[in-house]
Amino acid sequence: MTVHPSLQSSIDAWTHSIEAVTELVTPLAEPEWNRATDCPGWSIRDVVSHIIGLECEALGDPRPIHSLPRDLYHVRSEFARYMEVQVDVRRHHTAPEMLAELEYTVIRRSRQLREEKRAPDAVVRSPIGERTLEEALWLRAFDVWVHEQDLRRALGKPGSLDSPGAYVARDTFLRGLPKVVAKDAGAPAGSAVVFDVSGPVEFMRTVRVDEQGNGTIDGSVSLGPLATITTDWETYGRLAAGRVRAAAVTDQVKCDGDEALCAAILENFAVTP
Repeated sequence: MTVHPSLQSSIDAWTHSIEAVTELVTPLAEPEWNRATDCPGWSIRDVVSHIIGLECEALGDPRPIHSLPRDLYHVRSEFARYMEVQVDVRRHHTAPEMLAELEYTVIRRSRQLREEKRAPDAVVRSPIGERTLEEALWLRAFDVWVHEQDLRRALGKPGSLDSPGAYVARDTFLRGLPKVVAKDAGAPAGSAVVFDVSGPVEFMRTVRVDEQGNGTIDGSVSLGPLATITTDWETYGRLAAGRVRAAAVTDQVKCDGDEALCAAILENFAVTP
């Protein structure tokens, strides 16, 4: 085996999701590629273009030289501009062109991953700066699963909520939760907030804020938390990925305890860029 064991779970999760993406878009007629997704400003074509573009960058392909239009309302930061180039350059590609490039890119990337010989701590370039190879592969598995879900909602084809990528996504979302509670929402020192999530990926986590205002997370039950937020896994993922605002899913999120704190947490819940 050429792949280090610690990389295999991310590769498996990526493979499952990228195959699901391919299966979802292969039968689409040309007009369906223009269908809007929950990802702000992006159609199905745009989501697939983004996936193709980042996998090409992971392969070491040069980035396109392309000037973005000035009227893209959803592009509000330099990071967003960086991401948009790979998307906008493909906006006029036909369905056959998109499928051909997706298939070719997946073949190339799968071969690269099968033959990966670098150590997990090898430093590689990524759109968000230098990362270890282990972290970069983790983030690609996370990104493709999130976008698979974008496509599934746009097409009305739910699934993969308990796939390997779903567990990568859960752990990625949970990494950002202490900051959401302690820093962004301003939970007071000495407090605890419980998150009770049901569904295909079920978990309970407690975020505790220490006297210095720093948050930590664990799986133990907190007695007398300042707030408890209860929801289902799909809603949790949509909120954490910034695909929906809390006001739109009030019937799917239950808050007990400090209502102002709950509102502040949900207002700052998105942890993706």
